[in-house]
Amino acid sequence: MPRVDSQKFYSSAIDKYGISAKGVNWHSKESQQLRFDILLEMLPGDLSPYRIADAGCGFGDLYLYMQKKKRVPKEYIGIDSLPDMYSIASERTGCEILIADICKEILPPADFYVCSGAMNVLEEFETHLFVQNCFNASRVGFLFNVLHGEKNSETYNYLTTAQIEQMAVHLGVKKVILRDDYMQDDITVAFLKDSI
Repeated sequence: MPRVDSQKFYSSAIDKYGISAKGVNWHSKESQQLRFDILLEMLPGDLSPYRIADAGCGFGDLYLYMQKKKRVPKEYIGIDSLPDMYSIASERTGCEILIADICKEILPPADFYVCSGAMNVLEEFETHLFVQNCFNASRVGFLFNVLHGEKNSETYNYLTTAQIEQMAVHLGVKKVILRDDYMQDDITVAFLKDSI
């Protein structure tokens, strides 16, 4: 079972805050965009040759931020398990958005999978499935951010560096890049299939 009921967790935020960073349970627009900036720094400079899948895309904010920063990929696909997110992201981005349970379903292939914040309310086992499925569906790699540290929370999912490194070994990741220097209790990770 998920740590929390995702439908209720996000629907209540949308009802309270509307289509905004807080509407997808980010602390603020600034913290959401800082995480996006770190993901974009870890991706290739020129995204135009790549197909990117956004796992847990929410309102499609990452794609809109990519547009703002003029870092748009050749193709963007958003994936979310909630119908509300599907409808809003489809309308806002004009891109292909899929409804899927990332932990359970076969995912479409993409050069890179990215995820910003969508694993923060998963159980540890679900987090492993989510990471494994995204990594396996990627041609180049999977980049994601999660809450970082040894905290125990009834609501949120924190991963330690050791847990992340264990996942990488289990998946046969060739190169791991970790960034934890931008915000307290947060880490951005790249699991790459080639060591170059």
